[in-house]
Amino acid sequence: MRVGIADGESEVVAHLKLIVQDLGHEAVGFVESSALTQALSKKTTFDLVILDWNIPGSDGYSILQWMETNLPKRPPVIMMASRSAKRDITDALNAGADDYITKPEDRSIIAARVSALLRGSSATGAFDTEVTYGKYTMNRLEQSVTLHGKTAFLTAKEFELAEMFFKNADRTLARNFIMETIWRTTATLATRTLDMHISRVRAKLDLRPENGFRIFTVFGYGYRLETIPL
Repeated sequence: MRVGIADGESEVVAHLKLIVQDLGHEAVGFVESSALTQALSKKTTFDLVILDWNIPGSDGYSILQWMETNLPKRPPVIMMASRSAKRDITDALNAGADDYITKPEDRSIIAARVSALLRGSSATGAFDTEVTYGKYTMNRLEQSVTLHGKTAFLTAKEFELAEMFFKNADRTLARNFIMETIWRTTATLATRTLDMHISRVRAKLDLRPENGFRIFTVFGYGYRLETIPL
């Protein structure tokens, strides 16, 4: 697959290109926003774009808007933002970015997030009775999850929520998206229900780093199930 990487710092571009190439994909680097949009204007196709929020010549929001307007189908976008500028992360996600990377970030985390977006439709078939995510095995008929030989039985909503997180591991999910998908509502009162269900899923599935996954809150946006390299 082909990944476009746009960042004003050539060292960052080189670093990300190596990570993408080590995953077996092609990487094309840009150090200015105009170079990226020119390539896209010439119908250069990317399966994923990694974009700096503060790229010289423009900004992440403007580039996202340009892509939405000018491309028949916008590729997934991972936005990069400084770790010290948390508001940039929220703004990037609200602007339509599919994921984000805070700089600097661990190589393995970057690789996991790139892989998650490139997997696309290659995920396990929707009609399989059992699906496995790391150490976890989910049984759709029993609505149960097995870890280390111990089985936890979930309610219908808990199971639906857990499966949504596993399918979207290493991607940040907006609260509204979760509530619309599972509860068919975005009502304010439903957020308490969401928080309660996430707490129960975390406890029942024992989602901890030593088991390969953890759920954490993305302030002002939603939740993320992160893969922890073991």
